[in-house]
Amino acid sequence: MANHKSALKRIRQTETRTERNKFYRTRIKNITKDVLLAVKSGDKEKAQEAFKVANKSLHSFVSKGILKKNTASRKVSRLNKLVKTLVLQEAA
Repeated sequence: MANHKSALKRIRQTETRTERNKFYRTRIKNITKDVLLAVKSGDKEKAQEAFKVANKSLHSFVSKGILKKNTASRKVSRLNKLVKTLVLQEAA
């Protein structure tokens, strides 16, 4: 156990940040899972709507400093690729 006042503060800060990080990690997983499930079900409108939410959310996480810009772009790009394959399959 920490003995110094600064070390005790550090512990409190770490606990707060850990909780916040858990929330955002879970949120990111759920957002991407929504898109994946919509694509898997074959529902084009639902997939596109879920993708819009994912795109907006991931980029807002960048502005909050939770994700790096390239990480969010990579995730959005991969999700967009999946949604596009669904749209192209229905067009063919």
